[in-house]
Amino acid sequence: MRATPKRLTRRAWLEHCVRLGALGVAGTAVPNFLRGAAAAAAQTLVPARGVHVVLLGTQGGPNFNTERAETANAVVVDGTPYIVDLGEGALAAMRRAGIVFRDIGRVFLTHLHDDHSAEVTSFLTHQWSDGRITPTVVAGPFGTTKLVDAALQATEANATIRLIDEARKTQPTDIFRGQDLAATPEPVEVYRDERVTVSSVENTHFPEESKRRMPYRSLSYRFDCPGRSIVFSGDTAYSAGLVKLARGADVFICEAIEVASMRHAFERMVANGAYADNPEGVWDHIVATHTTTENAGRMAAEAGVGLLVLNHLVPGALGAVSDHAYIAGVRQHFKGKVVVGKDLMVL
Repeated sequence: MRATPKRLTRRAWLEHCVRLGALGVAGTAVPNFLRGAAAAAAQTLVPARGVHVVLLGTQGGPNFNTERAETANAVVVDGTPYIVDLGEGALAAMRRAGIVFRDIGRVFLTHLHDDHSAEVTSFLTHQWSDGRITPTVVAGPFGTTKLVDAALQATEANATIRLIDEARKTQPTDIFRGQDLAATPEPVEVYRDERVTVSSVENTHFPEESKRRMPYRSLSYRFDCPGRSIVFSGDTAYSAGLVKLARGADVFICEAIEVASMRHAFERMVANGAYADNPEGVWDHIVATHTTTENAGRMAAEAGVGLLVLNHLVPGALGAVSDHAYIAGVRQHFKGKVVVGKDLMVL
């Protein structure tokens, strides 16, 4: 009797094509999507060894566009990635940088504005669909646990369908969890493993008057890694706590707004219908709760950092602003090394 052929799964077909392609088998039809996936997998912007930062998104927002993704960053320590913020465009940027999003076990959110957290749901559900079976923790200020729980509820239908149709073994609720971190006036350690120690401090993105009316807070983070320390301001006005956190850091990644240029961009946006409910209320928030280029330089100088990287740029791609225009304000206080961030820049 002829043996019944085994069912050729999609995974087996892909593996078969990869083997044949590697062997240079003539006449083998390898699908175009597989060629593209193999090429992407073979490329990475991040060296395998050492401590590196990838700016996945550098647009201040919420203002996602085709030129700059919203705020997201990766700290990669000897090949292991940690993520700070997940704004719109983060997953696509990870692909372009060669960072395997399935392998990320720790995410740190500075705060819960959508331009820093919009892709949390997409990130988690794609991790699971892509086959992650080990835990992922998303840590951040008050509300982060609720955000992750909501993401799991939002993707429950997808999970149920795949658990049944694909005979999956791992429930998303078993591996994904949120962690609310305390917003403290002094820097405190919030995470440690064999590669990195992470500390946080509350910054001044939310005014005291607003905090009296809501429980939400905003954090800055410091990563102390072998031979290198990196600080992320998140969104904030001038912050004495952030200066303490950044003291002596090798790299200080700080948001920056060039106010005059942003005002021009803002007026164009309002004329086109943006912020129709209260444009000047939005503007007051923009200028009062973010870091001007002058204050970015001031905090860098007071902290004595080695390199200042301007990030979460406003107006960013909303207006034609030269690097010199961003740096001019910084130079009022800081005479050290300055870099104006670009998407996929590796530091």
